[in-house]
Amino acid sequence: MAYYIHDLSPFLIHLGGFGLRWYGLAYLAGFIVGILLYRRLAVLGYSDLRPDQVSDFITMGALFGVLLGGRLGYMLFYDTDQFFHNPLIFFRVWEGGMASHGGILGLTFYTIWYARRHRLSFRNLADNLVVVGPLGVFFGRCANFINGELYGRVTDAFWAVQFPKEILLYTPEHLDRLLAKTAAINPTFGSPEAVIAGVGASQPLREVLAVEIAPRYPSQLVEAGLEGLFLFTLLWTLRTRLHLPNGVLTGVFFIAYAVVRILGECFREPDAPLTGMLTRGQFLSLFMILIGIFFLLWARMRPCYPRRFTEATQS
Repeated sequence: MAYYIHDLSPFLIHLGGFGLRWYGLAYLAGFIVGILLYRRLAVLGYSDLRPDQVSDFITMGALFGVLLGGRLGYMLFYDTDQFFHNPLIFFRVWEGGMASHGGILGLTFYTIWYARRHRLSFRNLADNLVVVGPLGVFFGRCANFINGELYGRVTDAFWAVQFPKEILLYTPEHLDRLLAKTAAINPTFGSPEAVIAGVGASQPLREVLAVEIAPRYPSQLVEAGLEGLFLFTLLWTLRTRLHLPNGVLTGVFFIAYAVVRILGECFREPDAPLTGMLTRGQFLSLFMILIGIFFLLWARMRPCYPRRFTEATQS
């Protein structure tokens, strides 16, 4: 069976050593869509924030919560040894490395600070944030696919994809044998980076890689559907259709994200040592379930509601 060989460029525009990357555009799209949807919720009365406050809240949350939290989470959860050996690699963001669990926790701490500073309900801010947040995850996972990173486990499924970045993990002996074949096609294909960059323009190179690299699940797209579109649809429906106290949606998000992440990791090649039988992502997700249960209990014991419902009751 002939599988699709991943040949997408990580750049939308590439000029010399610089360019506009899809990954950066994914973050930008997530921020813009998040602002627009959160503002809509504020207009409808679901948020204690005024519509004119939403842009600042989302922008600063994206910077200090998602970006810093995601980067620090990756360093601590997936690259601990190198981080403690050389903490300055934290700032080498152009090399990649973001953890969604870290981004979620970073955004949680930022929201707690913002709520206290502005004397707003933390649970209300968080509820609306988790409704719009999954679309940012969706864009990010799509960018992961375009970059050919975080690919899935080996499979013979008809929808499998062959990812050339797999060769970066080959043993030296295996890599040398592959590069001998690719260099015979063109001497410029004498390094892994050159092979990955050239696969889209060379049919002979594609034919060699079609035999050499394994077909894998496009787990990035599986996770985009589960962590992104599914969670957004679920939470938006609950937000706009039901009369829920503050905190319920945050609890549902933590639990539902953990469940779909655990499921999605079944398709994804582990990118860190296993914890027992669990991948690193599955293990971290177990703690999110506990956090979600805490929010549900908090909402039950101390119920309070968005101003849309309190104003309707008072009137």
